[in-house]
Formats: sequence, C-alpha cells, structure tokens
Amino acid sequence: MRYRDVPGLSGAANAAIRVLERDRLTPGMVSVALSVWSARVHGTGRRWRRWEAEFTCPCCGEGWARDTLREALTTLPPWAAAELRVRVERLDEVLLRRTRHEPMADPESAWWHRRC
Repeated sequence: MRYRDVPGLSGAANAAIRVLERDRLTPGMVSVALSVWSARVHGTGRRWRRWEAEFTCPCCGEGWARDTLREALTTLPPWAAAELRVRVERLDEVLLRRTRHEPMADPESAWWHRRC
C-alpha cells in the first residue's frame, strides 16, 4: 500500500490525511474512497482500478467509500476536514439531484445508503 494525495487539496491537508491513514486507516484509503464515491455519484460504469480494488469491490464499494469519507471528515483536524468537505459535498449534491429517497430503506442507515 502507498499513500496517495487527494487531488485538489493543499499539501498541508494531504499531510494531515497521511497522518490519519497512518494512525487509523490504511495508506491511500481516503483518495480511493473519493475516487470510488465520485464514480458512484456520476454513474460511471467503469471497472475498478487496481489500486482501488485493494480496498473494495464493485458490489460494496460505494457505501464503503462514503462511510470512509465520513470517518475522515470527522477525524481530520478541522482545517483539513474543511478542504475535503468541499470535495465531498459537491459530490453529495450531485447524488442528491440524481437520486431519490428509498422509502423502504432502514431509517437508521446513513442518508447515502437510503438513496436509489
């Protein structure tokens, strides 16, 4: 496994992500989660890249990705989380526009697990 920068984030934010991945996650996990979440949100039917497949599979990757991003957003220092949150919220807004609420979904699940 190797560390991967999240494109568009400052060097300081990526350094904070590396510390989080070293201490609590796995190197490269946040970048992969953002990439997988973006693929889900934009509805691309692409295959997983080799470095994404290290963490997830096509059948469960989408929920895992957003769950991982939530963990990063709540664990990173506030200034680093704010930078990442901008990227995540843009994707969330696209998903909310493209999907609808699933009324039969478990109400205890996170909102992204209740969209179809």
